[in-house]
Amino acid sequence: MIKVVTRTVVLSIFILTLKSTTATCCSTPSFVPHVFHDRSFLNWSYEKQSFIPPHSVSVSSSDNTSLFMASKLLLEYDNSDFSATWEFQEADMRRKDESDDSDFYSKPRFQRHVDEWALLSLKSFYRDEILSISSIKEQNGDKREVDILDLCSSWISHLPTDNEPNPPPMGVVAGVGMNMEELEANPQLNSWHVQDLNQDAILKQTFDDESFDLILNTCSVDYLTNPKEVFEEMHRVLRPGGVALVSFSNRCFPTKAVKCWVDSDDVGRMGIVSKYYHYSASWRSIEALDVRLRRSFETVAEFVQDPESVLRWFAICIFRGTWKNDPIYVVKAVK
Repeated sequence: MIKVVTRTVVLSIFILTLKSTTATCCSTPSFVPHVFHDRSFLNWSYEKQSFIPPHSVSVSSSDNTSLFMASKLLLEYDNSDFSATWEFQEADMRRKDESDDSDFYSKPRFQRHVDEWALLSLKSFYRDEILSISSIKEQNGDKREVDILDLCSSWISHLPTDNEPNPPPMGVVAGVGMNMEELEANPQLNSWHVQDLNQDAILKQTFDDESFDLILNTCSVDYLTNPKEVFEEMHRVLRPGGVALVSFSNRCFPTKAVKCWVDSDDVGRMGIVSKYYHYSASWRSIEALDVRLRRSFETVAEFVQDPESVLRWFAICIFRGTWKNDPIYVVKAVK
């Protein structure tokens, strides 16, 4: 009875505190695609900064929720949104701390880069993407499970676990990361490889062409100093119709993030990732989504099933001095 009352109280408090939203912007965005979908996001990102979007932006009034969950499609990109050549300069990829990354990551950190609600949102989105990919594979007569590559991996991959109800059909889950102890501690990886992608982006010695159905890069794209080469490799190891998901929030290690990332806001960062995709290879589609779970009794009830997550969430809020939640965005590309 005490547990039921406690969970009810926590559920009520959590629903109330989730009313606030996180909006951390550094500057006006430098890149806006030809299709901009969500009007509320447009209002938040631009009007509060007294920035008028160019006339080429079109806004759709549709909700644009996906079939599997309430992720919002924010932006769509096509070739007309990009110039003919790579747009970044060497200075854009510099960092305040240019010391060897192997020293920075030599000791395991076992950190969560965003708050618990953002992590739950990301795991839910990944689950639905895996189910979607699996469904398409079955329609094409491919009965194999979904093979996944987790780039810039660590001790947690934010994927669904086998003990969840109706776990999605995951096959190989391979990880590439910087710290051996973190990779060894990741229970979802069935193979892993230590590699500094800023020193060597080539994965040919590890993975053959068209080896994976899904590639993840979770809250780490901001640290890549040679992103074009990394995204070229992502395209190479993806199977036709495969999906790449690059997620990020508004938090990072600022001394290790590249200059163009630190100088941009969330919309500008979506544009940065879309350019990484576009200039690396030919993709069927590139789009940006807000994947933060919407507040509902069901989603919050799922969250409070894990008391440790609730406690960590409260501790983070107390430490930060705010009840605001981290945003979580994904720039998705289909090969």
